[in-house]
Amino acid sequence: MSTDIAERYKQILARKDAAAIRSGRNPEDVTLMAVTKTHTPDEINQAIAAGAADIGENRVQEVLEKIDRVSPVRWHLIGHLQTNKVKNIIDKVVMIHSVDSIKLAKEINKRAGAAGKVMDILIEINSAMEETKSGIAADDLKSLVTEITSECDNVRIRGIMCIPPIAVDPEDARPYFHEAREIFENMKTWDLPEERFCPDTLSMGMSGDFEVAIEEGSTIVRVGSSIFGPRNYR
Repeated sequence: MSTDIAERYKQILARKDAAAIRSGRNPEDVTLMAVTKTHTPDEINQAIAAGAADIGENRVQEVLEKIDRVSPVRWHLIGHLQTNKVKNIIDKVVMIHSVDSIKLAKEINKRAGAAGKVMDILIEINSAMEETKSGIAADDLKSLVTEITSECDNVRIRGIMCIPPIAVDPEDARPYFHEAREIFENMKTWDLPEERFCPDTLSMGMSGDFEVAIEEGSTIVRVGSSIFGPRNYR
């Protein structure tokens, strides 16, 4: 099993780098994040041994259960975050990818301040406005970003995260990725305080479509099943 995970990680890394080069980009400008939902600390450590340095978890509880049993890495919270769970995660992760309300941002700000840190966040965009997914409409992005930067001293907005509708053909995701890239590039023109607004991160692309996402400008791809295999729902 160890060899399988290590080999799959290296294969995905090679595909990530090739997609970046195809797009005229530096492979080092695209981060491969290993998404570890339902997978064990042993499995995660196998990926880390193969080179994984960024780990993405969907649930706060899984971070808390695994973090002390896993080699040192950068942990990211990529799933929906409830305000009452922020206090449990604030000192554990380097970035929260799924902020979609001023209420959540204010709680992150409060807890980050108490911890003496500035928390990097991404604003989650619901690309197709699917009812089953969290995230805000693209049209609401600037107002939310402006509100967060004016009210949250201990939060730094680093960009956006998006999840397109599930599709069999990766090319079906391209229009959503292209739109997200345009939104991201537009963000860079906004005149907001640099200490709270540093848009350099576009988190998009998963196991089935990460190469298309890279071609469209993603700076972080979130890959789980292609590295670890099917999730271990118990």
